[in-house]
Amino acid sequence: MTARPDLRQVAEVQLMGWLQERQVEATGMDTIEAVAEPEAVDRATASNPQDLPKQQAAVAYWLSKKYHVAAEPVSALVAEAYELGRRVKLDPTLILAVMAIESGFNPFAQSAVGAQGLMQVMTRVHTEKYDVFGGKLAAFDPLTNLRVGVKVLQECISRAGSVEGGLRYYVGAANIEDDGGYAGKVMAEHGRLQQVAAGRPTPVTTPRAIPVAAPAVKPQAPAEAEKVAALMAY
Repeated sequence: MTARPDLRQVAEVQLMGWLQERQVEATGMDTIEAVAEPEAVDRATASNPQDLPKQQAAVAYWLSKKYHVAAEPVSALVAEAYELGRRVKLDPTLILAVMAIESGFNPFAQSAVGAQGLMQVMTRVHTEKYDVFGGKLAAFDPLTNLRVGVKVLQECISRAGSVEGGLRYYVGAANIEDDGGYAGKVMAEHGRLQQVAAGRPTPVTTPRAIPVAAPAVKPQAPAEAEKVAALMAY
């Protein structure tokens, strides 16, 4: 190679080509470049929160901070919730509260019983509602899941005759005594979101209650304890 510079150059070119091929095989960069889609951004569920009306932007930023999710996708969901709420006459902050409690804004969430997506809709129960969106896999499209969830929520509230009753239907607890505190959690988050929308300072964390120590009880003698128990029986 030292004596034949021409052969050395050919060998170097071949070696470099081989190394580049190995790098492509290892990283798959040629595949990524081949399927690059500049228009892929159009499929993203995201928008600039600064483009939202002031009220909606405040809600989006608050939810982003509380649930540790990016403001851009949350902004798209907030805008859609406000539009849907206007159409079906539901408070958009109620819609967002349901979403928050149901999935914490995880569009791929799934419960143990098969509820899926942002609004945790029971896909196998509401399959027909997804037909107009191309099928049940649309449950994992954030905006589609939101639209179907709002439709289900609207039906539940109409059936129950009240928001809280509708929430019990929504979570599947209409015919049992205890809904596990679900309606209360949604209504509490709804109240906080209403405050945010109204421009009032609202902490993202609920203040923890300070436990109050119970007053010390003086030990009673056995005979005295029996007397107190007897009196209480009457």
